[in-house]
Amino acid sequence: MSEYTLRAARTADINGIHALLEPLVERRILLGKDLAILYGAVQEFVVAEVDGELIGCGALHVMWEDLGEVRTLLVRDDFLHHGVGRAIVEALEERARELGLSRLFCLTFETGFFTRRGFEPIGEHIVDPDVYSQLLRSGDAGVEEFLDLAHVKPNTLGNTRMLKQLV
Repeated sequence: MSEYTLRAARTADINGIHALLEPLVERRILLGKDLAILYGAVQEFVVAEVDGELIGCGALHVMWEDLGEVRTLLVRDDFLHHGVGRAIVEALEERARELGLSRLFCLTFETGFFTRRGFEPIGEHIVDPDVYSQLLRSGDAGVEEFLDLAHVKPNTLGNTRMLKQLV
């Protein structure tokens, strides 16, 4: 297997990220994202590549002063179980620490993977009521999933809401 490298995403990577994402959207594993949304979030992404070809990606989205979300984490099927996903999550965690975040959220079917990374399933009410009311105003789908709002439930069926305390 060729060695992969991790780096911050660039705008030139967005079509490749979109291409990696589409098969998982078709299999209803991840929610689709329009190109405009991906371009707007390019600075949140880390990509893994081999010989200039994207094999994985993940994004860190800041939700609140101490809280971020691991989003759009995916690895091409032929590179699964080679440490790529772990390396991407570790890079996102490092970014989160640099930003001053102390907690990371994810919404996932891959509970075993995230449990091995220190994430734990969560229930409701993990932010105080004032923060909750502020987050309600964001209009961001990931924040709405974090808050476990009823209108996003059809998109999240079968997923587990997980949280990690960063050290």
